[in-house]
Amino acid sequence: MNEDVLSTPGHLVSLAARGFARLSESRLKRLGFGVGQLPVLVALQDGKASTQRDLARFARIEQPPMAQMLARMERDGLIERTRDPADGRSSRIVLTKAAQKSMPAAIVALFQGNREALIGFTDAEAAQLVDLLKRLIDNLDRMVSTT
Repeated sequence: MNEDVLSTPGHLVSLAARGFARLSESRLKRLGFGVGQLPVLVALQDGKASTQRDLARFARIEQPPMAQMLARMERDGLIERTRDPADGRSSRIVLTKAAQKSMPAAIVALFQGNREALIGFTDAEAAQLVDLLKRLIDNLDRMVSTT
């Protein structure tokens, strides 16, 4: 059987991800953010992580690329590093006041983009898509962690 490689879930999800990334990047750029920074910004804003190690784990990326991203974010005035009072050898990372001020507009822009991308979907279809994608990601994570 000769399946159409361009109609596989992997290819279609990749196309959708690139489309969302381009859309988000265009909307976030004017606010001073990059789409790749989004997991870090959200984790810091929500208090889910405050160290480089925890941010890398949260964002599901390795330490060296996280260190590079944090250096750029610090250079761009989005984050600040402060000494960890419990461990003077490590630092805590926090959003700057400027980044905190821009975050609500960034979140509105991202949600608006998602709503626009899902025009023609019912609420039930949109919820089902999110559920299916989460399950797909869980499956992929399990597969990668066992190799």
